[in-house]
Amino acid sequence: MKDYIEERVLNIANYIIDNSTTVRDAAKKFGISKSTVHKDVTERLGQLNPSLAAETRKVLDVNKKERHIRGGLATREKYLHQHLV
Repeated sequence: MKDYIEERVLNIANYIIDNSTTVRDAAKKFGISKSTVHKDVTERLGQLNPSLAAETRKVLDVNKKERHIRGGLATREKYLHQHLV
């Protein structure tokens, strides 16, 4: 794996852990696709730093459990704004 990819993978993992952020937010922050972020933290990170991969996995698992709530809130906001206009 190239050095710049390794550095990116570690930076993304630390960002996700430090900010308890989602894959989507990390992708926006680093200017890459969600697919790339997902591949970085699920595949590449495990090869580079297994303990960091485990910590990142915990954050991603929490996000996965809560995503239906965030989706519902986003839909609610969307329809509240439509009725106000």
